[in-house]
Amino acid sequence: MFKDLTIDQCDFNNHIFVDVRSPSEYREMTIPGSMNIPVFNDEERAEVGTLYKQVSKEKATERGLEIFSRKLPGFLQEFKNLKGEIVVFCWRGGMRSKAAATFLDLMGMKAGRIQGGVRAYRHWVLNKLETYTLTQQAFVLNGGTGIGKTAILKQLQKEGYPVLDIEALANHRGSIFGEIGLKANNQKTFDSLLVNDLIRMQDSPYLLFEAESKRIGRLRLPEKLVETKEKGFHIFIEMPMKERISHILEEYRLHEHHEEFKEAFRCIKRRIHSPIANEIEDEMGKKNYGRILELLLEFYYDPMYLYMAKQYPDDQKVTITADSIEDACEKVKGLIPLLKTEKNQGNLVR
Repeated sequence: MFKDLTIDQCDFNNHIFVDVRSPSEYREMTIPGSMNIPVFNDEERAEVGTLYKQVSKEKATERGLEIFSRKLPGFLQEFKNLKGEIVVFCWRGGMRSKAAATFLDLMGMKAGRIQGGVRAYRHWVLNKLETYTLTQQAFVLNGGTGIGKTAILKQLQKEGYPVLDIEALANHRGSIFGEIGLKANNQKTFDSLLVNDLIRMQDSPYLLFEAESKRIGRLRLPEKLVETKEKGFHIFIEMPMKERISHILEEYRLHEHHEEFKEAFRCIKRRIHSPIANEIEDEMGKKNYGRILELLLEFYYDPMYLYMAKQYPDDQKVTITADSIEDACEKVKGLIPLLKTEKNQGNLVR
């Protein structure tokens, strides 16, 4: 007989999690790292759900078993290809995960089932975000738009540094233009990925992450993470304008997303001094992205960045000047051993 597991009994590092819900449910939100082997596809789920609501539970169950039985050989084969301890789940730990676990057990393949399913996992995630205590030192990367903070963090992460890449978890770059060419994660997915990373790095002596506002696009950061950022030690990076524009052009590929870029600009146009806004619109018509970015950086983003930089006292920040992302990486790496000694932090302002 299969074993029911609570969320706290699940081993997120070693168990193989299988979401047996429909593909659209899986895309909406799932347990990070899980795979999707659905009992019903989206159309079949809709059919069974309609029977449940409009006819009876018994008719829905009968139709569900009829559909599932036809798919059983292929369903089981997908599980046979998995190596390790399997844990299945559905929305509430109901019929779909019970059917999957039961048939696997009958075929001699042991699998656990999550009590309460994804709904229980979501409650667990929210509780973690509310109660989780960040005990590590926080080193926070700051810098004007185009500095390449995300690229710097990704390189540090690749080299084994404990990086919390918030924008990667959100799949959003954190500005009004941040979703160009991307599809941002929803709040549920973001929260789940964030908890996953926080638990994974809970034994790290410090965390490196980018200075984000309370929101990334439509996503909200947990209050405790915002507080940790405010109390952290801030590394401000300065870089030549030309280099910054080059980074933005390379990352955003604006020529491929011209209409998205225009639409995003309309959202902030009223916040920019009219003559500058009008010049940007003129250059937009010519697709002169280099000049557009120069104007946006000088008259919109940089003033906000300079205002924010002044909010932190001198003993809570240090400024470094770099010629490139690679140069910035090396300088940040050189700072970290000094920053880890808290008494040195106030002596690093330069």
